[in-house]
Amino acid sequence: MKVKKILALVMGALLAVMVAGCGDDESSGAAASSGKAASSTASSSEKPQASGKKALVVYYSDTGRTEQVAKDLAKAKDADLMKIEPTQKYTKDDLDYNNPDGRVSKEHDDDTLRDKITLKKTMPDNWAEYETVYIGYPIWWGIAAWPMNAFVRGNDFTGKHVVTFATAASSPLGSSGQLLKEMAGSKGDWEDGTCFTGRIDDAKVAEWAKSLK
Repeated sequence: MKVKKILALVMGALLAVMVAGCGDDESSGAAASSGKAASSTASSSEKPQASGKKALVVYYSDTGRTEQVAKDLAKAKDADLMKIEPTQKYTKDDLDYNNPDGRVSKEHDDDTLRDKITLKKTMPDNWAEYETVYIGYPIWWGIAAWPMNAFVRGNDFTGKHVVTFATAASSPLGSSGQLLKEMAGSKGDWEDGTCFTGRIDDAKVAEWAKSLK
């Protein structure tokens, strides 16, 4: 009888140990599962960073008029600014359109000279982040000032919305924007903007900026 009681006690003790062991495993599993759930919940509750719809105003300005429009536009659209600077800067004499021997006159007569124009910087910083790009320039002989050619050819506008604008004494925007689009390989969604003539009016620029999408 004593042996049976001893065996019964031993078996009971072993059973208790086994049950406790199973309980520990389940607790550990539950804790791990709970940890994963908490981690998952924390991750799902964190809002993903907004990709944003960044805008960039790129411009070339020889007298400061296009620069004024560009700065007004950037302010109205909360956009970044990038000024196009030719490696060989245009001097006042270079811009004398009435001088047939002047630089711009020669580049006008021989378009292969325009292809040789290089820029101090062609690709904007963080170019991939910009969804909208405004491109501004003075009108030279009815088209965009040719330093813009190097910028347009040197960047990929795929997936970007491009809006052109210009300044001139009296000329319209004309086909200048469409010609730049062709230089860009027609990549991106291009929209003709407007050409500001005469005196630059900050209020008019702000009003035009407001009308854009």
